Amino acid sequence: MATEPQFDTAALRALDAAHHLHPFTDTQQLNESGPRVIVKGDGVRIWDSEGHEIIDGMSGLWCVNLGYGRADLVDAAAAQMRQLPFYNTFFKTTTAPAVQLGALLAEVAPAGFSHVFFTNSGSEGNDTVIRLVRRYWDLQGQPQRKTIISRHNAYHGSTMAAASLGGMAGMHAQGDLPIPGIAHIDQPYALQHARAGESEHDFGLRAAGWLEAKILELGADRVAAFIGEPVQGAGGVIIPPASYWPEIQRICDKYGILLVSDEVICGFGRLGTWFGCQHPRIGTRPDLITFAKGVTSGYLPLGGVLVGDRIAKVLIDKGGDFNHGFTYSGHPTCCAVAIANIHALRNEGIVERVAHDTAPYLAQRFAELNEHPLVGDAQALGMVAGLVLYKDKAAKTHFDAELGVGYRCRDNCFKNGVVMRAVEERMIIAPPLVITHAEIDQMIDRIKKSLDDTLAGLKQDGLI
Repeated sequence: MATEPQFDTAALRALDAAHHLHPFTDTQQLNESGPRVIVKGDGVRIWDSEGHEIIDGMSGLWCVNLGYGRADLVDAAAAQMRQLPFYNTFFKTTTAPAVQLGALLAEVAPAGFSHVFFTNSGSEGNDTVIRLVRRYWDLQGQPQRKTIISRHNAYHGSTMAAASLGGMAGMHAQGDLPIPGIAHIDQPYALQHARAGESEHDFGLRAAGWLEAKILELGADRVAAFIGEPVQGAGGVIIPPASYWPEIQRICDKYGILLVSDEVICGFGRLGTWFGCQHPRIGTRPDLITFAKGVTSGYLPLGGVLVGDRIAKVLIDKGGDFNHGFTYSGHPTCCAVAIANIHALRNEGIVERVAHDTAPYLAQRFAELNEHPLVGDAQALGMVAGLVLYKDKAAKTHFDAELGVGYRCRDNCFKNGVVMRAVEERMIIAPPLVITHAEIDQMIDRIKKSLDDTLAGLKQDGLI
């Protein structure tokens, strides 16, 4: 019988400290404690180098939709690697997996999307969006339409352009961002922006109205597009009121503004529909759709932009060379894995299962966390969920930010065998789509234990 490989955790941590700069990390602080070394995954669970089993409540980083250890995805990669590990899509060439994936994406995408531009990530996808949008308006004889409107606290990637589209203040503070031609409006977060006594419906309409106000401020003839995540992910799982997105669509239609749906997180079944824009609560008709993450269940890097037919027609008929692309655009091995992933989502009915079974059960169990003394406003949509940690939930007062209460809770979650992400006072999850009811029950139990431990620690330190 084969034995599990042994890992020298201390040696790996020393090498990591000596050579590895982590993303979104205070490296000096990390090196003092050392990183957790993940060495194995199976289903919805991961294991670290010290043998601890952990339920991955964040699907890696919103991406491992089918869970770990899928032999079909591994086999698809291996077979393609043996036949043709790589070739580019420059020089008037293509590869079979890139062609086949393009056709398959057109089948699962909303109506009106027949073309795709491949990238390596969501960040590159949103960089591509800027290039596509501005090129489209140039070809339409309106080159002054350059400004793209996004939202504060949105996340659209980490490259210069994508980070500019995003509305993360901490990112903008490093690197003189945003770049010119990007504007922002407030997010539809009722706990932050709703007025006393205002209904959810009315708040949604008012929040959408901030887009119209910004368009009029900038001049409608200068605005190219509006971009948004159907549900803001890295911003803390901000679920908009049902009235919000239909009103955004109406405003975009009124002023002839292109609508971009960033589906890097919400795509490929995360909300119980193939794409988030198709969810009844969202219901938009975007012109461009950015995707990545779940297209391969994170097994290999792949992203892209689904290009609506009216934009594709202008680019093809009038555009000539589109001077944009990447060495790995349409990488054949990544595309082969994406094909296997989409076939699995289809053949196993996973998107439908999320919509009618798993997501309703997750929402029911997650809402029970509202009973905890620290927790309020626990809510879910599809397979994303978030809650707020309150110092006094009756008065809805928060802990001082410098106490890092969310990060205390995150650390307790890891100790208790569950990954739950902290976004300041918000705690969020996005588990693999294949999670079972029994695994949801176990995940919620571990979250409850972590909340109890966080409360006990705060009391012990005299902070509550």
